[in-house]
Parts: sequence; C-alpha cells; structure tokens
Amino acid sequence: MNKTRLGFIYGFSSYTLWGLFPLYWPLLQPATSLEMVSHRSVWSLVFCVIALSIAHQLRSTFALMLSPGVFWKFTLASAFISVNWLTYIWAVNNEQIVEASLGYYMQPILLVLMGILAFKETMRKIQWVAFIVATIGVIILTLDYGRPPWISFALAFSWSSYSFMKKKINLGSLQGLAIETLISSVFYGSYLIWLGERGEGQFGNGVGLTALLIGAGVVTAVPLLLFNGATTRIPFTMIGLLQYLTPTIQFMLAVFLRHEPMPSGRWIGFVFIWVALIALGYDLIKSGSTRDNRLAQPD
Repeated sequence: MNKTRLGFIYGFSSYTLWGLFPLYWPLLQPATSLEMVSHRSVWSLVFCVIALSIAHQLRSTFALMLSPGVFWKFTLASAFISVNWLTYIWAVNNEQIVEASLGYYMQPILLVLMGILAFKETMRKIQWVAFIVATIGVIILTLDYGRPPWISFALAFSWSSYSFMKKKINLGSLQGLAIETLISSVFYGSYLIWLGERGEGQFGNGVGLTALLIGAGVVTAVPLLLFNGATTRIPFTMIGLLQYLTPTIQFMLAVFLRHEPMPSGRWIGFVFIWVALIALGYDLIKSGSTRDNRLAQPD
C-alpha cells in the first residue's frame, strides 16, 4: 500500500472516530461531565506515558515541558482543550449534539479569521464571501434558537485557540497531549480523589462503567495517533477536507439517531454554513495544490 493511500485511511479513520464520540460519552453516565473529563485527562496521560515509553520519547518530552517559556504555553493549551472537552461532553449528554456539530463546522471559518488577526494574513475574495455567508448562517441560527449558539461558539473558539497555541509550540500531537494532560491532571486527579473520598465518584461502581471510564483515555489517544500518521503521509489540503467528516457524522447522529429537533430555520442556517465551507474547501484545493504536491512526494 502506497504512502498516500495509507495516510488517507489513517485520516479517514481518525475523523470518523472523532465523529462517533457522541455514542461513547453517554455510556459513562451517571458520571457527571466534569468527572468524565477528569477521567479522560488522567487516563489519556497514562496512555501517552506508555506510548512515549515504548517510543523512547518520554524523557525528552517532559524535558521540553520545562524549557523557558514553553510551560506557560502548554498551560494555556491545556486550559483551552479542557474548556473544549467539558463543553462538548456536556452538550452530548444534554441532547445538544446539533449545536456541538455547528461549532466544529464554524471552526475552519474562525481559523481563517484568526489568521488575519493574529498572523496578518490576507483574505482572498472567496474567503471573504465564505465568511459573510457563514455570518448570515450564524445570525439565522441565533434567531432560530432565540439566543446565540453559545455551545457552538465555545467549541469553535476553544478549539481554534488551542490550535493557535499548538501552532506556536510546534510539537507532535502525542507529545503535546502528554504534557497538556499532565498539567491538567493536577486538578482533575485531585478532583477524582476528592470525589472518591466523598463516595460520589463512579470509578469502581461496576466493572463495565469502570472499564469505560479508563477507556476514555484510549478513545482520546487512538484517533490522535491515527491523525499523526495521516499528517506525515497526505497533503494538508486532504487533511483540511477530511476534517468536515467529524461534524457531519455528529450532525447525522443527532438528527437521525438521537432525533434532536431541526426546524426549518435551523436547516436554512446550516445550509448557509455548508455553502461557506464548500467555498472554503474549493479555495483550499485551488490554493494548496502546488504546495501539497510537494508534500505528498513519497519517501
């Protein structure tokens, strides 16, 4: 199997698994969203330590964490991803998957805007069109919900801010996740101990639930490893297009499996968002083809 085809399989698998997350988190109830995120962080750290030990990268990874100026960047990244995880799991467990999927649809558009504000990038005409169309879609959805889609905004801003910090740190995803979860697990681990002492934690409350809580670390890290494998084998453009798989799967699960309400106004708002994303996808293919052909050359 050639490099590009294997990379596509890795990328398709990672985004599909992320899209299926709404099926997993409800299985952890009656644990609260905060307890779920706490277990997710702690067991992700355990998984990362094992994986980095096997790869002989554990010592170098944590030595990097102590480098001047790096620790606080990781701390910020850890805070952003914690907000993202907590918001997403709460949304899934409270029948708000449609709004959560909207947040991940909005993320590429927000990243374009952050590129302008943070990196002084220039928007092309088609990007301006996509941004305006998406803004109209958000306004329509706000009117339909009767409020701004706060869950969508929280997910889009937290993930985009996390991506911004990761760009500044420039470290492998598995190594980054290990350091971020080490930092956040100081709080989350303490919280789980406190819950256990009060007799309110769900860990140990049945073999099945305990295994699922531990599995939260595995289901977090495995798609990340697949994503890492994809980024080194396929063009950035393909990665950019594959990312729409995740919110699409989430949206379909919400509408067709969980039967979340989708009034006509909400459909119209989503159509505007989808049109904007199609425009961005076209621009991504057009502007990235030359660069991607270089990146896709086999070893």
